Amino acid sequence: MMSPMKQIVVIHGGDAFPTYEAYISSLKESKIDSVEYFKKRKDWKTTLPETLGDEYMALLPQMPNKNNAKYLEWKLWFGKMIPFLKDGMILIGHSLGAIFLAKYLSEERFPKKISATFLIAAPYGSDTIHPIVEFTLPDSLALFAEQGGDIFLYHSKDDPVVPFSELEKYQSALPQARTGVFEDRKHFNQENFPEIVTAIKAA
Repeated sequence: MMSPMKQIVVIHGGDAFPTYEAYISSLKESKIDSVEYFKKRKDWKTTLPETLGDEYMALLPQMPNKNNAKYLEWKLWFGKMIPFLKDGMILIGHSLGAIFLAKYLSEERFPKKISATFLIAAPYGSDTIHPIVEFTLPDSLALFAEQGGDIFLYHSKDDPVVPFSELEKYQSALPQARTGVFEDRKHFNQENFPEIVTAIKAA
């Protein structure tokens, strides 16, 4: 008898702005160097389904308005997934997706058992290139620590978007979390991420 597929939920990153005007200003000022920017690019998130194999079901929800993300919109959309999730799922958040999971699991009682939660290049406060606005974390991450399963924090020392110092804040708030420190992964936009594949399979 085949064992059921293990579910992996991956929440991508995005940008948040304090006002609509700030968002429009950012669009106007954005510099595009070539047509390559508009091509669909592979990264470790989109290749996870193939990399993990048939024993896993990788879910990659497209969160609303990722270029001008609003926490309430993401919270509502994420909630639509929950009835379809099974006990023992693994949650993965990258960048803004990581702080989203940290905030959501610190403020909401999750109705299913989580096996593990991975936060990749997670901002903690406002010390980033892009503001996090409505995604600000609560004072305590105790509920997240209680219900997030095995928590993993991955950050690269050369991240140009979210400073490496943000990792220390998570380590302080989540002392039981396991930490993976990298030297040269920048903001983890590479096509392959073998370390997370290994960790998922061990979870």
